[in-house]
Amino acid sequence: MSTIYLPVPDGTAFHYHLENKEPLAKSKSTAAPFRSRTAYAAAHVVANPFSQSKRDVIDWELTLHYRRHLWSLGLSVAEAMDTAQRGMGLQWEDAKELITRSVNEAKAVGGGIACGAGTDHLRDDEQFSLAAICEAYEEQVAHIEQAGSQVILMASRALAASARSPEDYELVYGRILKQVSKPVILHWLGDMFDPKLAGYWGSNDLDEAMENCLAIIRKYENKIDGIKISLLDDQKEIKMRRLLPATVKMYTGDDFNYPSLIEGDEVGYSHALLGIFDGIASVASSALGDLDNGNLADYRKKMNVTVPLSRHIFQAPTYCYKTGIVFLAYLNGHQPHFRMVAGAESTRSILHLSQLFQLADQANVLADPELAIKRMKPLLQLAGVHQMEAVK
Repeated sequence: MSTIYLPVPDGTAFHYHLENKEPLAKSKSTAAPFRSRTAYAAAHVVANPFSQSKRDVIDWELTLHYRRHLWSLGLSVAEAMDTAQRGMGLQWEDAKELITRSVNEAKAVGGGIACGAGTDHLRDDEQFSLAAICEAYEEQVAHIEQAGSQVILMASRALAASARSPEDYELVYGRILKQVSKPVILHWLGDMFDPKLAGYWGSNDLDEAMENCLAIIRKYENKIDGIKISLLDDQKEIKMRRLLPATVKMYTGDDFNYPSLIEGDEVGYSHALLGIFDGIASVASSALGDLDNGNLADYRKKMNVTVPLSRHIFQAPTYCYKTGIVFLAYLNGHQPHFRMVAGAESTRSILHLSQLFQLADQANVLADPELAIKRMKPLLQLAGVHQMEAVK
């Protein structure tokens, strides 16, 4: 049985015995979309570890290779979102190129894609006129539509800092929605994911904010495919889901409660647009296939065991979750290094990563346990864990 020596908070370490479950089979070509749910994985970017400038931060070959992996599993890609470190290391100029390259790749392989449009080329911590915010949105939406992708209208830090009322949100969103050529996905990102988005939709009270958002959705229903909400509150999502117009989808962004939200209840269900689907892609794909076939027992079994892993990855500070997503990609051999844009790999401790390793094994997310062990050991050695082992 495979074993690795892992540290614990009291300064000691122990031998962890991997469960060695049979890894889920990988698809070899682009799979058909799921029938019962629309499922997007918000995809990470693979950093160029040898970058010496702000304009050479992405390893394009490996980044696109990972998107092909997601498409091969039947998942669609949500591109240039916060999982790709948008606004937290990835600049708009790089995001533009990422969008262009990914959309072209999606067309070549027949994969589903939607791309994030925001206002992140405006400086943080400044206030802007509503007209300037609209123009920023328009620039990014135009780039995405010209590339040939559906738009995800991301929450705007500039709007959160500058708006003075719910009417300001309606003015900005209304102007953009009137112009889009195809229905978009709205994006409500809670402040646990980005503290600079506190009070979005014009209120710090989530119920009031929801009503303000719903008013915009109802007014522009024909321009909205759906809304993704990332509040880590399943009851708020269910409440809003039941209040949406019949033509507007709910996309769960709840990385704590996604299995039950996707399964749904007697009234309805959520589709998926999740960062955790990047990290658990093979398991999620298999489980969604079970859901398509009406096999709820296997769907629940496969999905539910991933929840402790996801809750660990998305624990506070939640915005550091990208580190765990990239770490899983490294463990599973999708990239040869554990480096991130802007050095974000340093935002989680060795204890956090060690527990993540255990939970990934228990969730059947490690595609090759022996490879995962081989890749985990150098990180442990750098942290001095090998010295503990020698002493013992």
